[in-house]
Amino acid sequence: MRKTDKKRDNAIRIALTEVCDIAQEESEGFMWLTHLVNYDAFPGSLSVICVYDTDANLAKADLDDMCSLIKKKLASIDVNLRDIRRHVRFDTEEKCKHENNGKWQERLK
Repeated sequence: MRKTDKKRDNAIRIALTEVCDIAQEESEGFMWLTHLVNYDAFPGSLSVICVYDTDANLAKADLDDMCSLIKKKLASIDVNLRDIRRHVRFDTEEKCKHENNGKWQERLK
């Protein structure tokens, strides 16, 4: 990873940590989020995965609000994504446990 990529990744991590903190307070069942990116194809390759505890809580969540919050926080660090829904996925601990025995590394590949 190039030095500029490391700086950008750190800025993304900080912005998404802010999203995570807000979501944990405001969205029932929200657990954590992570991001995946290939900097050779940035920003198109950026993917944010938001994880809820159960399918029921995910179904109740306001996904548009979550996407708007992610877009706003990324824009604040000059990462502008035209169609944020193409870059955000939602998942649950419940599905990971059922489909991948709780192995997130396997699931995120």
